[in-house]
Amino acid sequence: MNFDYSEKVKQLQKKVNDFMDEYIYPNEKVYHEQLDKNDPFSKIPPIMEELKEKAKQAGLWNLFLPESEYGAGLTNLEYAPLCEIMGRSAIAPEVFNCAAPDTGNMEVIVRYGTEEHKEKWLKPLLNGEIRSCFSMTEPDVASSDATNIQASIIRDGDEYVINGTKWWSSGAGDPRCKIAIVMGKNDPNAPSHEQQSMILVPLDTPGVKIKRLLPVFGYDHAPHGHAEIEYNNVRVPASNILWGEGKGFAIAQGRLGPGRIHHCMRTIGAAERALEEMCKRVQSRVAFGKKLADQGVIQDWIAEARIDIEQARLLTLKAAYMMDTVGNKEAKGEIAMIKVIAPNMALKIIDRAIQAFGAAGVSEDTPLAASWANIRTLRLADGPDEVHKRAIARYELKKYR
Repeated sequence: MNFDYSEKVKQLQKKVNDFMDEYIYPNEKVYHEQLDKNDPFSKIPPIMEELKEKAKQAGLWNLFLPESEYGAGLTNLEYAPLCEIMGRSAIAPEVFNCAAPDTGNMEVIVRYGTEEHKEKWLKPLLNGEIRSCFSMTEPDVASSDATNIQASIIRDGDEYVINGTKWWSSGAGDPRCKIAIVMGKNDPNAPSHEQQSMILVPLDTPGVKIKRLLPVFGYDHAPHGHAEIEYNNVRVPASNILWGEGKGFAIAQGRLGPGRIHHCMRTIGAAERALEEMCKRVQSRVAFGKKLADQGVIQDWIAEARIDIEQARLLTLKAAYMMDTVGNKEAKGEIAMIKVIAPNMALKIIDRAIQAFGAAGVSEDTPLAASWANIRTLRLADGPDEVHKRAIARYELKKYR
């Protein structure tokens, strides 16, 4: 395995880093000030559209799509370091049109959508004109086991009828969110992993109701939001089905592989920024007669942080390399491992950075508190730690049977 970045990737890294320094970091505060001036779920801060246009002009747009005519044509391994840089800022992924859940939804439509789906939904998503959400998790079942999904997708002539309640449909609070990918059961009598389907549901379809927007540790994540959505006798054309009936579980597995790589690389970026902020802080603060940077415990935290970040990055790059060379199925063990290690690593580093900042660390004066809340949710999103560990243990035990 050679993880040395190609010249193309090194040039892109420089371009993304330069863009972050010139446009992203200086405008983080502007974005939040503009967001706070209005109803945060009704109007997008103007600075966001300005920054998106600059990213397009710089050629830093849709970098996430691997081996595709629609994106930059980067492999997972090539995109990973760019995704890490974007993860340093909460607003950066959207600026480059590389934000979840749109990235995963676009990949699904590229792989499994019809030409009609691509024309109607993929193109505006690729252009950054609309946004999307992914409706899979349900409030009444343990959705970490996708076979538990109870929402129904039933064929009725030339239409499908969708009924059920979903929550944590991230992105549905955004006024630009126009389309949802909904997972539900179409045949409860089929084999357990062939009962589910996925279907495209425009959010303005009669019967779609956003019941509430759910905060995360007190953060509303406006204008994105995390919605509880009721689908009540929602009718969409039969042509809106993705791939075919019974393919929902297979689509989910295909979607979550790249998505987990993206989450992990962004998380490593957030950890790097937290370490950077901590190192700057401890150089300038004095306690008990000497700089915090000279305190042994702080030096221990910094050393451990660097070790942990490097380990997590190497494992994530290995997973990306395997996805590119042997496929997602063969890389499933590594994908599960990084999904456990990256958020836990970042949470430890961010927590220590908060400790080094003292009271300022839990305020909104630094990005640390919001970053901690974001990444804590990742220990649940795309499968909780325990589900991934269960899978890892099974892969390991299988070697000795």
